Amino acid sequence: MPAQAAAGASMPARRHWARDLWRLLAPLYRQRAGALAAAFALAGVTLAAGVGLLGVSGWFLTGAALTTAGMAFNLFAPSALVRGLSFLRIAARYGERVTGHGATLRLLADLRTVVFGKLLPLDLAQLSRYRDGDLVARLTGDVDALDSVFLLVLVPIACALLGGAALGVVLGLWLPAAAWTLAVSVGASALLVPWWLAQASRAPGAAAQQAAAELRSQALQAVEGHADLLALDAEGAARREFAQACTALSRARQRQANLGTAGQAALQAVAGACVLAVLAWGLPALREGTLPGPVLVGLLLAVLGFFEVVGPLMRGASRLGGAASAGARVAELAALSPAVRDPGTPAPPPADVTLRVEAVDYAYAPGGRAVLRDVSLSVAPGERIALVGESGAGKSTLLSLLLRLADPTAGRVTLGGVDLRALRQQDLHARVTLLSQDAPVFLGTVRTNLLIGAPEAGEAALWEALDAAGLGEFVRGLPEGLDTWTGETGRTLSAGQARRLCLARALLSPARVLVLDEPTQGLDAETERAFLADLPRAARGRSVVLSTHASLPPGVMHRVLRVESGRLLPVAGPV
Repeated sequence: MPAQAAAGASMPARRHWARDLWRLLAPLYRQRAGALAAAFALAGVTLAAGVGLLGVSGWFLTGAALTTAGMAFNLFAPSALVRGLSFLRIAARYGERVTGHGATLRLLADLRTVVFGKLLPLDLAQLSRYRDGDLVARLTGDVDALDSVFLLVLVPIACALLGGAALGVVLGLWLPAAAWTLAVSVGASALLVPWWLAQASRAPGAAAQQAAAELRSQALQAVEGHADLLALDAEGAARREFAQACTALSRARQRQANLGTAGQAALQAVAGACVLAVLAWGLPALREGTLPGPVLVGLLLAVLGFFEVVGPLMRGASRLGGAASAGARVAELAALSPAVRDPGTPAPPPADVTLRVEAVDYAYAPGGRAVLRDVSLSVAPGERIALVGESGAGKSTLLSLLLRLADPTAGRVTLGGVDLRALRQQDLHARVTLLSQDAPVFLGTVRTNLLIGAPEAGEAALWEALDAAGLGEFVRGLPEGLDTWTGETGRTLSAGQARRLCLARALLSPARVLVLDEPTQGLDAETERAFLADLPRAARGRSVVLSTHASLPPGVMHRVLRVESGRLLPVAGPV
């Protein structure tokens, strides 16, 4: 994994992991404050109703039992309380689940939207530091890991502290010394044990998130390289690597589960000690007649019920280390800013679409080797120019500068005499559009794929673009026409049809300059010749800048230039 991606997967710094996690989630919590507050309130009601139900039940059953010994006891009040608290607990629990989980899921959707929005404007150099599978893991598994912070940590801690305080007040009315014992027990179970679990779970939590990300990366790579793995007889090695990642994930998850079990054991020990302490303080009061027997049993069951409700906190605290690691990986993406930005005061878009590259140098890293050196080029309106050269010569890099997917290290690129850095990217891309060598056919229909190029285009415009790209007759012959399902990555289309669909999508754009980066890559020779021969008709008077390794049919291009060792050289001979 690249260094930066690996760094993002590492365990957050010891002193700041909790603060960093809060810094990531707090703005999202504020956006959903109303729903989260309602969930917290309902969780508090659920806790109060549950503890109260056990306490009243103990009081009621003990009092009812003592009536057989001739002791007077009013059965109506506690029986009514039992019924009321039962219904209240059921309703509050249902409301808390619906409200809390709904708010948390919406919050995670907000976070995914923010992170995805940060990724979209990044240039290729920034995105190349991450593997595709790692980015998918951060947007899915890492974001999902953050759902436990509110539901299983923040809400249980707050409810435990407030509920413990309320129960302590009630207990103090009868047994003041026992109330202090409860306070210490609440502090241990709601703060000390969870903090220990959170610290201890950081290493296995980070390992689990890293292993899950590696698992997704390997699965994605295996799907994308399926044919090569079979052809090279390498599926066995792929299976072994996948099995190793599965083993690493299961071991990390087992360590997390063991910590959760240890936390539950610690909670039970604290709860048992607290109940015994209350009993030790209550028995003398019972003998002295200052504390009725039914009340003592009710208090004991209420204390025991309180610790049963705190149980989910142990599970959440054991996951907090993984959440902290996931939060660090997500925060790394959320903190990214694009290298290419719009100017503060953009220039008005020019009417002229003459493209000029003026003495441009470009290097991927500051001070690094120049990929392009002193490159100059002019593309007049309606002119078609081809760039040829060996792989790695700099053709695609030059095309990316024409669309301002990156900025030159030296020199400038202009459109109509205006430096591209002075234009809004939206205005630039309305005049210069791209058909990349790996332009995808998106999951959907022919229509939805075309509308990406021009969302407001009417059906007549769609057919016009398909006809210009040489695909109209084929689509008209399909049973569902424009609404034909293309399948994932265009599996229902041939390679040539998929390229023509992508060309039609580019032609739908109002842009007057078409930048085509290896548009015939992966096509057979006959389909490639037909595609290139149709290009002048499809362009319909637009400027075209084409990079290719293909043999160009005569008359297709006005000029052919060779990119060699980062320099631009003319090609002699007819075009």
